[in-house]
Amino acid sequence: MLFSRSDAPACRAFFDDLLERCRVLPPIRLGVVHPCDAISLQGALAARDAGLATPVLVAPRAKLAAVAGAAGISLAGVEIIDAPHSHAAADRAVALVREGEVEALMKGSLHTDELMGAVVREGSGLRTERRISHVFVLDVPSYCKPLLVTDAAINIAPTLADKRDIAQNAIDLAHALGIARPKLAVLSAVETVDAKIPSTIEAAALCKMADRGQITGAEVDGPLAFDNAISPEAARAKGIKSSVAGDADILLAPDLEAGNILAKQLVYLAGAEDAGLVLGARVPIVLTSRADGVRARVVSCALAQLFAHRTLEAV
Repeated sequence: MLFSRSDAPACRAFFDDLLERCRVLPPIRLGVVHPCDAISLQGALAARDAGLATPVLVAPRAKLAAVAGAAGISLAGVEIIDAPHSHAAADRAVALVREGEVEALMKGSLHTDELMGAVVREGSGLRTERRISHVFVLDVPSYCKPLLVTDAAINIAPTLADKRDIAQNAIDLAHALGIARPKLAVLSAVETVDAKIPSTIEAAALCKMADRGQITGAEVDGPLAFDNAISPEAARAKGIKSSVAGDADILLAPDLEAGNILAKQLVYLAGAEDAGLVLGARVPIVLTSRADGVRARVVSCALAQLFAHRTLEAV
């Protein structure tokens, strides 16, 4: 059985606490790429109203006005940069980052490939030495702290080198959230190294990379099955002696399919709230799903604000 919030009255909803923490931070300038449906537009303006961001809408002006009019949304005082179509909007938003005009990006109603294609294109100015990856932050009612799940949206079949970067991106976000020494569980189907299961071998390699300082800022253990990564009882039953087992902050999935299924199961079956961020580029990127509501978009903007300010402090 997981450690439930109902068993720990001191635990509040994590996302509520996160939004409260962000109130003291200055808003970031947020390039919102092609928000040409009502929910994308509402999410960006709700982030503005929460004091998280000053949105810069990059989209066809006439289409944006039509969407706002149909939804009863006022665009008064909102900065709009006209772009003829979604591809052009993505390119222009990337240029705004390069020019230092915005501190983060947010996906609107365009396809993920359109935005991320512009971000990773050679010469975009947004690429770093780090592999780009996505991190879900999940507030699960039956787990008394946030769970970070990665990567469930960008890297389909990550290599060992990719996983090193995926792990480090998630660790960096955990630090921005105030988790000083996050516990990262490298997931597989079993908790022992098995030559027939490649993810167990890569998990063992990642642990050794952490020992050698190639992954920093976290306690790393694996392979761990999902149950003994998050349940102390399961870890004890298997005889696993580890500071990570049963108490993970970060779950590193073996591939995108596993990570995506895991994150969505926690949302749709366990009642988790979710938010997410793409990291590894020069600026954080809010990459929401079409199924996400306004709340998930606002909290994702809070993650971007927090991470952007942490990055500025580190410079």
